Amino acid sequence: MSLIAIGAGSAAGIVVLAGVGWLIVAKRRDPKVGTPEDAAAAAEGALSGFAVAGAVVGADGLGALAVATDGRVAAIKRRGKAIAVREVPWTVVRATPDGIVVETGDGFGPVSLAGVNALDIRRLAPKMARI
Repeated sequence: MSLIAIGAGSAAGIVVLAGVGWLIVAKRRDPKVGTPEDAAAAAEGALSGFAVAGAVVGADGLGALAVATDGRVAAIKRRGKAIAVREVPWTVVRATPDGIVVETGDGFGPVSLAGVNALDIRRLAPKMARI
């Protein structure tokens, strides 16, 4: 057997092992927030006195918003395997052509809700906190 054939076989083996490793890591983490019920449960569990009136998850599952009965709003996203929740003011929630964006301006980072529009958010907001 030539050295080229041995090298090619070794390279192919490395590529296969790297692909298998990537698949294992990708399957172990769920990059999506889940359902509106998951988002609501995360917000209620993370924020004291936060009783969810409604929640919405972006079409890609990467971000969510939950609105409390008292008008507070929570931005929700995945951080690794955990769901991260941050209470935010309504003023940082804005509509874009691609969906809703919440720009926290801190280490939490932005939260995007693809395919969600301002009307979807207005339906969630209690009457006293309409945006």
